[in-house]
Amino acid sequence: MANYLVAMEAAWLVRDVEAIDDAIGVAVSEAGKRLNSENMEYVEVEVGATGCPACGEPFDSAFIAAETALVGLALEMDVFNADSEEHASRIAKSEIGGALRDVPLSVVEIFELDDDED
Repeated sequence: MANYLVAMEAAWLVRDVEAIDDAIGVAVSEAGKRLNSENMEYVEVEVGATGCPACGEPFDSAFIAAETALVGLALEMDVFNADSEEHASRIAKSEIGGALRDVPLSVVEIFELDDDED
């Protein structure tokens, strides 16, 4: 059994918004509220980053069209005593997906934690 850090991304829709910063704030806040209401304060939520196709520099993962924003959120969760990376991935998707119903999720990366990082 090992411990893992599972990094995921979520696609969050924000309606009736005009500015990127407002959309990001609403998305992070709403996701945090839903996770906290399920006693999942241990899940880290922040805006994701997308690489610029021209220069490769990262920028906030958010796009607005017709006053509707799609914000990419980065979620991180520690999973303890998992049998494998795949098992840790399934646990994280089940836990986070249960709190964030109807929100598309995908696992981005999985890192095995050293014993001293517990």
